[in-house]
Amino acid sequence: MSGFSFKLLASDGAARRGEIGTAHGTVRTPAFMPVGTQGTVKAMFPGDVRAAGADILLGNTYHLMLRPGAERVARLGGLHAFMNWPHPILTDSGGFQVMSLARLRKISEEGVAFQSHVDGSKHLLTPERAMEIQGLLGSDIQMQLDECVAAPATFEDAERAMYLSLRWAARSQAAFSNREGQGAFGIVQGSTYEELRTISANTLVDMDFHGMAIGGLAVGEGQQEMLRVLDFTLPLLPRDKPRYLMGVGTPEDILESVARGIDMFDCVMPTRAGRHGNAYTRHGKLNLRNAVHAEDPRPLDEESTCPAANAYSRAYLHHLFKAGEHLGPMLLTFANVAYYQDLMAGMRDAISHGRFAAFRQETLARWAQGAGNAG
Repeated sequence: MSGFSFKLLASDGAARRGEIGTAHGTVRTPAFMPVGTQGTVKAMFPGDVRAAGADILLGNTYHLMLRPGAERVARLGGLHAFMNWPHPILTDSGGFQVMSLARLRKISEEGVAFQSHVDGSKHLLTPERAMEIQGLLGSDIQMQLDECVAAPATFEDAERAMYLSLRWAARSQAAFSNREGQGAFGIVQGSTYEELRTISANTLVDMDFHGMAIGGLAVGEGQQEMLRVLDFTLPLLPRDKPRYLMGVGTPEDILESVARGIDMFDCVMPTRAGRHGNAYTRHGKLNLRNAVHAEDPRPLDEESTCPAANAYSRAYLHHLFKAGEHLGPMLLTFANVAYYQDLMAGMRDAISHGRFAAFRQETLARWAQGAGNAG
């Protein structure tokens, strides 16, 4: 397998700084991937996503296969051209959305049969079809099809889903198109059970995927349980391959996961929060709908280089949300994505200079101090 690469540039404790090489450019790690579910990061221009500091986006196989269709995207030049994002893209397999969104889903050894939540049409998503769709989209990093069980899960349910996911991993890898500069990742499952995570990780390591993802977390188990699972799972994964924690999370989740050795993240949190009036900043989280901001002339963060965060007053942002103006969600989404990227850049710099522990403590202290003044 050629053209896809991972280079570990520095480490500080368990925290790692690296670079992923793909067909569409380099991804600096630790990396946060804004979620472009349907070929767009909601409420943002692609150029602004790039300007915020993002190297890579996430696209969603389930949504894009249903609308506009993977074959149509391929005819139109692939997902990069379709959404005007000439940079790296990771696509998930669609399995999680099938489990959470689709109607009348039925899991079998073959795959997942389901009815579309869009129009009720019937589909069968197999490991082979999931990889075919991702190949048609042309993504740089493609994920195996897996079954994710919500927490809390019984040992029996977690074990069944884990072994099914391993069998699907082998089929996904066999179906991977392996074009130049593209990579395929396996997904470690097993819920919160160390025995199951160990079996899953060891088996996937032997399959020699380009990278390793940890799935089945941030599904209701809570932060401490998530971190406990990372503590016993990460030592099982190869040092020379990227490690991706799927669907995570809050800034604190990300900071604590990087401290344990995670390289990649995705989450809808910064964009969803922005659409609902919540801002993530260096000083913690703010709800711009609250009346305390109605006459506050300060920007979200005067030190931010993002114009959405430094050029508009909190009073104006409050007004936009009260008035139901589209600009409010647009500005807060931009500011949130920029803050997440600033956090990643700060961690990369701290790891390079051997001061990650200090950066972590300073960041946590600033959030705690700001929380007392947040509105």
